Amino acid sequence: MEIKKYEAIIEALLFTMGDSVEIGRLAATIGHDEETTKKIIHNLMDKYAEEDRGIQIIELENSYQMCTKKEMYEYLILLAAQPKKQVLTDVLLETLSIIAYKQPITKIEIEKIRGVKSDHAVNKLVEYNLVCELGRKDAPGRPLLFGTTEEFLRCFGVQSIDELPTLSQDKMEEFKTEAEQEAQLKLQV
Repeated sequence: MEIKKYEAIIEALLFTMGDSVEIGRLAATIGHDEETTKKIIHNLMDKYAEEDRGIQIIELENSYQMCTKKEMYEYLILLAAQPKKQVLTDVLLETLSIIAYKQPITKIEIEKIRGVKSDHAVNKLVEYNLVCELGRKDAPGRPLLFGTTEEFLRCFGVQSIDELPTLSQDKMEEFKTEAEQEAQLKLQV
């Protein structure tokens, strides 16, 4: 194998591992002795320095690690400070719609509608500030009640939950029929 191929392999290994990797492990992985592996790594280090790249390979005792150059930290901080855009998966959207239309609602009631555990989905929606705890239900165990937040209203462009779209009576009957048919199929199995 040519030297460029070994450099590419070492680069991929260091990038993927994230932490420092001992020279012995790197040498064993590429099938060379430690001295040759060190030369290949130092070649890579020199190339990064010559090309003024944003990353570098550093030597820590008898290990090597790929990391960002110190000069790039200010840009990393700028990027990290930008707010993340949350992506709502189908599961989160389904759970959110149940909460929006049925609030105040408990996790057990959500799970009864969805048919699966909803802890993760509800927790994510709380983390995204789209849903919040509204108090406790006056029932055995006093389960938490959940409802939507002002952030939910902002994100979905409505002033109140009364502005949420409603289903026509025809659609409701259609969904009801489908649900009954599904229930019958489950009973037959």
